[in-house]
Amino acid sequence: MALTLGIQAPDFSLPDQNGVVHQFDAYRGQWVILYFYPKDDTPGCTVEACSFRDTFPALQQAGVVVLGVSVDSIKKHEKFVTKYDLPFTLLSDEEKKVVQLYEVWGKKKFMGREYMGTNRISFLIDPTGKIVKIYDPVKTLGHAKEVLEDVQTLK
Repeated sequence: MALTLGIQAPDFSLPDQNGVVHQFDAYRGQWVILYFYPKDDTPGCTVEACSFRDTFPALQQAGVVVLGVSVDSIKKHEKFVTKYDLPFTLLSDEEKKVVQLYEVWGKKKFMGREYMGTNRISFLIDPTGKIVKIYDPVKTLGHAKEVLEDVQTLK
């Protein structure tokens, strides 16, 4: 199933940085930014996470839940959250089920080398559970502010 605007965001359950399992359908009734990123504590991913951290109070005030997803372990997420004081949830998809479900797992290229990895793509999901915006590609630095502006426009 191709993920397109207007469809229901697929349900899943994943553990967070504390090992607590989150069922995605439990977020119905709220705006959610589901952001997929390649790897904890790398330059681009750190910029993106800190952008969400710095914009978090305004996102919270707008009623937006921030969920980051990568294939990193719970332990790596815990260290990343602690190191950068991230106030939102990071979900661990070590089995790569959700990155495949959301079609963000694929071929990547870096310095001439091809490999499989998580593409930096985000989904804005409205309170009914529908995908209302897909961010692809994502500009790491201004992404959180762009999400906030989009939610304020769409409300």
